[in-house]
Parts: sequence; C-alpha cells; structure tokens
Amino acid sequence: MKNGQCYFYDMSDKLTKIQELKDLVEKFKNERDWGHHHTPKNLAISISLEAAELMEHFQWGDWKEENREEIKKELADIIIYCLSFASSNNIDVAEAVKAKMEHNAKKYPVSLFNKNRDSSADYIRIKKAYRAKKL
Repeated sequence: MKNGQCYFYDMSDKLTKIQELKDLVEKFKNERDWGHHHTPKNLAISISLEAAELMEHFQWGDWKEENREEIKKELADIIIYCLSFASSNNIDVAEAVKAKMEHNAKKYPVSLFNKNRDSSADYIRIKKAYRAKKL
C-alpha cells in the first residue's frame, strides 16, 4: 500500500511500462505463494480458458455496451496470465511482439492488400499462398 492505496494505483497504457505490469502480477502471485502452480502448461491452459470466457460474451450476438465491464475483466485475466507466462519463461514481451510484427509484415505485406476489396478475403488468399510456399 502507498498513501493508503493498494499497489494497483495510477496505471494507464500511456504511463505504464510492461515490466511494471509483470512486476505487479508477480508480486500478487508471490504474496499468495502460487508460483508452484504456474507451470508453462498450467498458464497456457489458463490463457485459453480465459479467452474462452471472453468469447462467451459474443457467442450469441455482438458487442453489448452493458457487458463492457465484464469484457474488460476477461481481457485483463488473459493479459495477466500472458504476463505471468512471459515472466515465468523469461520472455521479453516487447521484443516478442516486435519480432512477431516484423514477421507478420513480411508474411502479409501491404502491397498484397487491395484496399477496395474485403480485407478478410485478402487475408485468406494471402495466408493460403503463404502456407503453400511453406510446404
């Protein structure tokens, strides 16, 4: 606690570093002695389960503003488990995202997308072509 506040204070995307979030998750986990449960397998399963809980909000319809707070909680659960997975496996999240975006830029170059057409059709066409080259 700091100034009578929990250690979850004053955080926003514009001000918070990924390492701060990783530290926050680790502190919470360590205070409860949950580390022995956080194997790569268990964390990967937890990420998938939380993602399924997020999908439930869209299962029988589209986005509903009245579900916004619940959806934010489900997203937070996914991110928390991802950060815990990254910490437990010594993965630098920023480096991993940057490397994957560079890979994606090569896999899906802007020049292959026709901006006047359905981008999902472009995605499927380009993905099939990419897979054909890989085989």
